[in-house]
Amino acid sequence: MTTATPTGAERSAPLVGLIAVQILCAAFFLFDVAKDGIEIGWPPFTHWEFVVELLAALSLIAAVAVELRWLMALLRRKAHLERQLSLAAGAFHDIVAAQFDSWGLTPSEQDVAMLTLKGLAIAEIAEIRGSAEGTVKSHLNGIYRKAGVTGRGAFLSLFIEELMSTPRSAPPEGA
Repeated sequence: MTTATPTGAERSAPLVGLIAVQILCAAFFLFDVAKDGIEIGWPPFTHWEFVVELLAALSLIAAVAVELRWLMALLRRKAHLERQLSLAAGAFHDIVAAQFDSWGLTPSEQDVAMLTLKGLAIAEIAEIRGSAEGTVKSHLNGIYRKAGVTGRGAFLSLFIEELMSTPRSAPPEGA
């Protein structure tokens, strides 16, 4: 059984709801303070209860404004990080594909190698590909031979070393 990961909008909805409630409360308190000020008459600032209520209402409004700014900043930061992650995922895929090409892997071997890198077992790879476990083992033997390693652990280690030694390219324009 899998559970769906909530989207950004679903995660921020409770916070947006809380801010909306705070805005309503601030409006209510501000209206109440204004009504009290009218009832007290001029100058209302000579009554300490009025001043305390006014300061509380203004503080709540200020807090809501700060929360809105922080929420907007967090949402912008989240969007930026998601773009960066998408770029990194694309770059990782390009590096993987280039390494597989340099080893001369066939498309089937590339598929099995990618599933191996994801940590799937031979039986899982066979099930996903709709092939026999022996076929997957044969592909793995070809992958290991072309990569110059003797097994899964060495393959993963070599691949990680290759990734770590890949020089970083300059970030794309506008990124």
